[in-house]
Amino acid sequence: MHRVQLHYTLSRDAGNALIRNPLPELLQAVAEHGSISGAARALGLSYRHVWGALKRWEDQLGGELIVWGKGQSAQLSDFGTKLLWAERQAQARLAPQIAALHADLERAFAVAFDPNAHVLTLYASHDDALVALRKHAAAQADAGALHLDIRFTGSVDAIRALNEGRCTLAGFHTVEDAVADALTARTYKPLLQPGLHKIIGFAQRTQGLIVAPGNPLALHSLADVARTGARFVNRPLGSGTRVLLDDLLAQAGIAADVIPGYAHNEPSHTAIAEAVAAGAADVGMGIELAARARGLGFVPLVHERYHLACLKTSLDQPPTLALRQLLHTPEWLAQLAALPGYEPLHCGEVLAMSAVLPWWQFARKKRSHTPRH
Repeated sequence: MHRVQLHYTLSRDAGNALIRNPLPELLQAVAEHGSISGAARALGLSYRHVWGALKRWEDQLGGELIVWGKGQSAQLSDFGTKLLWAERQAQARLAPQIAALHADLERAFAVAFDPNAHVLTLYASHDDALVALRKHAAAQADAGALHLDIRFTGSVDAIRALNEGRCTLAGFHTVEDAVADALTARTYKPLLQPGLHKIIGFAQRTQGLIVAPGNPLALHSLADVARTGARFVNRPLGSGTRVLLDDLLAQAGIAADVIPGYAHNEPSHTAIAEAVAAGAADVGMGIELAARARGLGFVPLVHERYHLACLKTSLDQPPTLALRQLLHTPEWLAQLAALPGYEPLHCGEVLAMSAVLPWWQFARKKRSHTPRH
């Protein structure tokens, strides 16, 4: 069975053909001019090149393409005729789809050649406000100057990706009053270092228990979840919400193994809400927006800050500057404030690490005074 591969050409002048394949062009030229030499002249190629190309195609496809009758000009074989017919049929049937794909590719690559456009790669803990931000940036009238390439992963993995150079920004979240010996501090402190990283403010959001409509099991705390044996659905290890949950359980003196379903993981807040909506779980930990979007109940537990971390060296580079400017605009701030469970918090501002990550405390250096003699 022969398979078809699609390729595209990227150049200043790639021609007008929507899909170009050299074999149909050779076959068409031979059919029109009745000889290899005539086809070569029409295509601006040498006789040797056209002859060699046809022979290579015959070997590759396993069939004769050109036949010569005694005293007759070169003609397409039955196989060659069917190949040319198939190509014409495909071009005719698929022309609208091919044209749309062609236009999409040109629009995508136009960004690469636009000096005013920027692409910013962001690895982040799952967050619906970032999805809204990506759409907002793409919808801007100024030719979409900022394009956000967002890949959702756990908070820990996001910061590691930043430190390994796989992204420019990392999104993660912490509660405001995290203490120095909490799991949150022990998790993030080795990954973020003063002098190397910078923190950009984004939002405050509410996390809590996503429950069925009306909260039929009357779950108002993690203690209620443990007491009632409600079926819980968790986030994976490495996610910021899993870190937050483990901290809250520790503060409440609740062992993880008394939470039914603690080992059952879902990859996002959306997936948590869908599990509860489908009746596969009674409760899960997630953001308010995910619950409200599916008509579920929500019990707020904590307010947390969502941060964007970057390396100090990229803070003033054009893509990061473009994002910081976008985050300051009244249009985005209004859109963020309208999301359930969200409010702007120092959005786009560069913040002191000691202020937003409370486990970092920097003592002021005292000046030493040497007595003069």
